[in-house]
Amino acid sequence: MNRVAACIARLLCVAILAAQPWTAHAHATSVDPAQSQVGFTLRTRWGQTLEGRFPVYEGEILALGDGRRRVRLVLSARDVEIVGHRNYTRLTRGKGFFDAERYPEVVFVSEPYGDELSRDGGALAGALTIRGVRRHEVFTVEPSTCARPAQDCAVVASGTVQRSDYGVDRWSFALSESVRFSLRIRTRSGEIDNGSQDNASHDNGHRGGKP
Repeated sequence: MNRVAACIARLLCVAILAAQPWTAHAHATSVDPAQSQVGFTLRTRWGQTLEGRFPVYEGEILALGDGRRRVRLVLSARDVEIVGHRNYTRLTRGKGFFDAERYPEVVFVSEPYGDELSRDGGALAGALTIRGVRRHEVFTVEPSTCARPAQDCAVVASGTVQRSDYGVDRWSFALSESVRFSLRIRTRSGEIDNGSQDNASHDNGHRGGKP
């Protein structure tokens, strides 16, 4: 019995370690809120476009041990704003939309991705959680305009979700079903991981960029 128990314990340890991709050989770089923006747009049934933003949030880009990265964003639903519209701001924070008192955070955690995604653009998949509902979504990253994306220029991404998928099914008479999220992400200056430095040197050597 002791051998069986020991074998089971070893298997459990292996399973627990395998389920922790965030901690093994990882380095986190903080998103800089002063240089980044996270927002969304809505359309009313009368053709008006509403611009929303999350002025309060935190995020990080994690360099994983296998050379890939993962981004995590936590947005404050309690502070969400509809620019220039106090009534719509109150509506989006309320029970019929984000229900911020009950679900104060909107969270996005990407799947691991390579540096080529930030540089060349493409599809960024991940888990989006709104009102406690977690769903797989895909955002589109635009090609970078600099050699070191997120450091020297913003990583720009966008994607459309259906609000009823997250239980945001009120106000259908006034608001469209689609919500388009947009992100412009930069990291804090001085927080440069080794992987980014190596990639920047590699790019400069092949593109003729400035050191």
